[in-house]
Amino acid sequence: MGKPDTRRLDREIQQATRKLDAVRNQEMWPLTGAERRAVIGAMAGGSYRVARGKSPGRAERKLDTMWESVQTRLIAEITALQMERQRIVNEAAAAKAAKKSTGWW
Repeated sequence: MGKPDTRRLDREIQQATRKLDAVRNQEMWPLTGAERRAVIGAMAGGSYRVARGKSPGRAERKLDTMWESVQTRLIAEITALQMERQRIVNEAAAAKAAKKSTGWW
């Protein structure tokens, strides 16, 4: 019995980690459509207030909150993928142990 096939999960974990790094750098590509709209709306609102000579405080807080929520979502996704990978590895180990225990001897 060989190793469990976790390549798909490993690839997804790696991709989610890349997305998390991109979000920490405040890149837009890993965001969902709703998240993009919220970020662009906050940017537009903040720039409008700056153009009017007022403080963009609320828009900045909204942006910070948005980036934090995206990071939280991606961290939860990575954690779920890692737990699923660990479950597959544990099942394969249990199956291997069961097969060895019912051996010829």
